[in-house]
Amino acid sequence: MNTVVEQAKQHIIEQRDPILSFFREIVAIPSMESDIEAVGARVGAEMRKLGFDEVYTDRYGSIVGRIGNGPRILLYDSHLDTVGIGDRAQWAWDPFEGKVEEGRLYARGALDEKGSTPGMIYGMALARQLGLLANFTLYYLGNIEEWCDGIACAAFHDWEGVRPDMVVIGEPTNMKVYRGHKGRVELEVSCRGVSAHAASNYLGDNAIYKMLPLIEGISRLEEQFVPDDFLGIGRITVTRIGSRAASDNAVPEECRIFIDRRVTFGESRESVIAEIEALIPAEQREVFEIHTLTYRTPSHTGAVYEYEQYFPAWALDKQHPLVRAGEALLHELWQVADVAGQGKWDFSTNGNYWAGKLGIPCIGFGPGNEIYAHAINEHVPLDDVVDATLFYALLPWMLDREGR
Repeated sequence: MNTVVEQAKQHIIEQRDPILSFFREIVAIPSMESDIEAVGARVGAEMRKLGFDEVYTDRYGSIVGRIGNGPRILLYDSHLDTVGIGDRAQWAWDPFEGKVEEGRLYARGALDEKGSTPGMIYGMALARQLGLLANFTLYYLGNIEEWCDGIACAAFHDWEGVRPDMVVIGEPTNMKVYRGHKGRVELEVSCRGVSAHAASNYLGDNAIYKMLPLIEGISRLEEQFVPDDFLGIGRITVTRIGSRAASDNAVPEECRIFIDRRVTFGESRESVIAEIEALIPAEQREVFEIHTLTYRTPSHTGAVYEYEQYFPAWALDKQHPLVRAGEALLHELWQVADVAGQGKWDFSTNGNYWAGKLGIPCIGFGPGNEIYAHAINEHVPLDDVVDATLFYALLPWMLDREGR
C-alpha cells in the first residue's frame, strides 16, 4: 500500500480519541435556529489548537479555517446548525449528550451535520503534516444551512471574497461519493376573499374555500412530472396554510399557502410558476397572487444577506476529475468498487449554491446515512466519523496523483 496512505492510517489510529472527544463536545452544544455562535467558537478553538494558518468568524457568522497557500482552493463545507428537537418528551435520552449504542452516536446534529466537521479539520491538519498541500489552499467553512441552503456560502463568497476551485460537502453520504441532487423552489400563493361575520357568512366570500381547488390541483401535479434519468422525479408539497380574518368569528378575507417544489433538470422557477398559474381558473386570477420569496432573517451576528429562495438542481458529470478522484480514493483507502458516480442526495444541500448557481465543481462525502436526518433516532457510526478524516486529508494528494 502507498506510503502516504499507510502514514495517514497510522495517524488516524493515534488520533481517534481526540477526534471523537471533539465530536462529542460539539454535538453537546445546541445550535438550533441558526445560532452557531457557541459551537463555532468551539470549532475555532480546535482549529487553533491544530495550528491552522488562519481562523476567524466571517461577517455572516460562519467559522472559517485556512491551511496552506497553494494555487488551487479546495473548500470543505459543513453546516453547524441543526433543526430543533421537537417534543422533548419523545426523546429517551438527552438529545445533545446523546447515547452510544453498537458503535453509533445517537444525538441531535450527530448526523446532520456535525459528524463531518471533526474529520474535515483534523484531515486538513493531517494533509499539511504529510506535505500534501504544495498545490492547494484548504478552507473549512462551518456555516448556517438548515433554513436556507447556500445563504452562508453566498455571504462568504461575496463578502469575504473567497472563490473555491472545488468544494466537498460533508452532508451524510454513507461514506460514498455523491455528485448532485434535485433543486427546490419555495413559493407562496395568496388569494383574496370578502370578510363578513360568520353568522352571516353568505355575505362574504371565504378565501379558504377559494384556495381549496388549487390545493387539490397541486396534489395531483406530480402525475404530469417527467423524471430525470439521474436525479429522478420532481416533487411538490403544500407545507403550510394560513388565513387572515377580522376575528375567529369572521369569514377569512385572505388565505395563503406555502409550496415546496423539488425540481429536477428541465424544471425551473419560471416553469413551476407557470404550472401553478395554469391551475387557477381564468375568472379568478385577479384575486390570486404567486409570491417569490427572499430570505432576510438576520444571522446570529445580526448580518442580513438577502437570498432568493430558489435553489437549482445540479449534478457533476460522473467522469468529472473531482468525482473520479474521490472514487479512486475510496478504492485506495477501503477497496470500494468503482460505482461510476451514481451517488446523489434525496434532499438539498449547499451544493445548489456552489454548483447550481456558481458552477463550481462539488462532490459530497460524509459519515452516516441521510435517511436518519432530522429524526429522533438520528445517529452516525463513530467509525465513519474517524475514517472520514482519511478521505478529507488525502483528497488533495489523490487529485495531484491523478493529475486532476
